[in-house]
Amino acid sequence: MEYTIRKARIEDMEQVLNLVQELADFEKEPDAVEVTKDDLVKDGFGEQKMFQCFVAETEKGIVGIALVYPRYSTWKGPVIHLEDLIVSENMRGTGLGTALLDQVVKYGAELGVKRISWEVLDWNEPAIDFYEKKGANVLRDWDVVHLDEEGIKNYLGRLD
Repeated sequence: MEYTIRKARIEDMEQVLNLVQELADFEKEPDAVEVTKDDLVKDGFGEQKMFQCFVAETEKGIVGIALVYPRYSTWKGPVIHLEDLIVSENMRGTGLGTALLDQVVKYGAELGVKRISWEVLDWNEPAIDFYEKKGANVLRDWDVVHLDEEGIKNYLGRLD
């Protein structure tokens, strides 16, 4: 199978959003995607670029993405966060996930980051196995913590 891994372009964002929705469906959160194509264009290609996206493209179109953004570790220094590595379900097992992860690691090395980090659901054993085979450490003793939009509003409401 022939494919190309490249930086995403504005015109790819509709297909990128479709893959994000496919991931949400897979993760049993079909109604969780709030971002729009316009948000992706503004945030990825606007004045203040918030992420870098790489795509896997075949004759079928965009069939995989890797979306990363910068972070800073107070222990290590500059790092990047891999928000999503998505390969369309019908294309899994073809090497596209490896090619996308390879591109992310090369990108991180070019930036001189000290770490590349991401999360994986504890029930997604195929993904965990994939990452561990690539040499990644899955830190099972860490929990993800976040405040969603409602949580932020509630938190701030308690400050008044």
